[in-house]
Amino acid sequence: MIQSTPIETIRKRAAIYARFSTDLQNERSVEDQVSLCQGYAEREGLSVVFTYEDRARSGGSVMGRDGLLRLLDHAREKSFDVVIVEALDRLSRDMEDLAGIHKRLSFLGIEIRAVHEGVVNTVLVGLRGLVGQLYREDNAHKVRRGQAGRVKQGLAGGGLTYGYGAVAGKTGERTVIEAEAQVVRRIFQEYVDGRTPREIAHDLNKERILPPRGRAWNASTINGNRERGAGILQNELYVGRLVWNKVRMVKDPDSGKRVSRPNPKSDWQTAEVPHLAIVSSELFAAAQKRKEERNRVHPSHQRRPRRMLSGLLRCGSCGSGMATNGRDKSGRVRIRCSAATESGICPDAKTFYLDTIESAVLGGLKAEMRAPKVISEYVHTYHEERKRLAAASNAKRQRLEQQLGQLSREIDRIVDAIAKGHGDPAVLGPRSTALDSQRTRISKELQREPPSPKDVALHPAVLKRYEEQLGRLEEALAKGVSAGDGEAAEAIRDLIDTVTVFRDPAGPGGVAVEIAGRLNALLGEDAYPNRVRGVWGKVVAGEGLEPPTPGL
Repeated sequence: MIQSTPIETIRKRAAIYARFSTDLQNERSVEDQVSLCQGYAEREGLSVVFTYEDRARSGGSVMGRDGLLRLLDHAREKSFDVVIVEALDRLSRDMEDLAGIHKRLSFLGIEIRAVHEGVVNTVLVGLRGLVGQLYREDNAHKVRRGQAGRVKQGLAGGGLTYGYGAVAGKTGERTVIEAEAQVVRRIFQEYVDGRTPREIAHDLNKERILPPRGRAWNASTINGNRERGAGILQNELYVGRLVWNKVRMVKDPDSGKRVSRPNPKSDWQTAEVPHLAIVSSELFAAAQKRKEERNRVHPSHQRRPRRMLSGLLRCGSCGSGMATNGRDKSGRVRIRCSAATESGICPDAKTFYLDTIESAVLGGLKAEMRAPKVISEYVHTYHEERKRLAAASNAKRQRLEQQLGQLSREIDRIVDAIAKGHGDPAVLGPRSTALDSQRTRISKELQREPPSPKDVALHPAVLKRYEEQLGRLEEALAKGVSAGDGEAAEAIRDLIDTVTVFRDPAGPGGVAVEIAGRLNALLGEDAYPNRVRGVWGKVVAGEGLEPPTPGL
């Protein structure tokens, strides 16, 4: 007698995902979820091969959730067959994200199973996604309503402001920190006395006074933003008035990061807190009056058109941006590291002449664009441009050729009909003559159209033209930029991402620049093979560098 062997059932591989968020749950929640999912797997005959978790992470976005992202990566590798969660809101409380996760896993042939709901389908995903998002938005409204109620009672609705500290055991209450309060009073008084925020920031950094945040004081810390009511000089809490709801936070759907947006002043909420006043109402009013006066800019001092390298210059010493810093007696524009100007923290506070940097950049681009790989890209771009310019002509030519073919076929049919005696020649004859006239007219029009362009190879004629264009590049663009030609400046900016300015160690007063070009994105890191650094751009000793002007 032959004994039958039982066929062992192949168990599906399962992955468990658990998450807790800081607002409602604690760390133990992850272990509880995993234990619950493991029990479900045993009952369903599933073999758990992976466990993923995200601790203290909101379900409002997939961004920043390393556990979930690893799960999705392993899913693409077909590392498991089933995903087990306590509930669907553990995966996401956002409708779009939850639907996207379900769509991707379903495409890979992977099931999602919730402990209390079983196998998840599209209907359940839509329902739970909607409920989860409504729950999250309702929680946000409740939080803001609670904050508004606290503000009416004179309690803080958010984080700490410079000059104040939290009162232990009393949520929302603040107390004045006298050491910081003295700094606030000093800022207001010096500003009213005529000093600029930039000068005040310089002194605070020299005295190593810690800023509200970051590594250094700067002008924007003191000035702030008028629309947002930010900055020390515009903060009404210093005069005993608590203002809340200046901004709202919205989540960027692409990055998952929270972004602040200013609210209209009609939405601001205020409460009087005289016990928190640090400066007098007279001093605060005087500071606001001076700010208003400084905001009335004379037309001659209004922002000028953007220069060729505006926003592209970087300091070789600290990496900060660079900006114009006045002119010398001959009218030449100088540039200086913004960190040196705003905060005084850059080790190289000297200025450079802008025209020296611009000439170096133009000359460097001219030299670098003779590289074979760049020439090849030029020819490719030349072909694409020819195709673009000829697109309209090609469309017209094709239309005329199509009309010509239709007319010829119709004339042929008429001639066949007359020959076979299927029509009245008295009727078909004039019709044929009219169609022939149209065909002649269209044929002449088609002859006047230029032929379809053909791609050309990389041959000496094209290279010679390229060399001639390069020969005119520096002169033409330099003239255009100096004459205020915005298109010429934009043409240069299209080739450049950043220009880093260094002092050339080869000699005193020497300047070297390093260009990061946009062609790198197309051609790779070797787009500018010479790196455009230290090869050119050196100037006579003492010409390119000069000490900063006092008071700037």
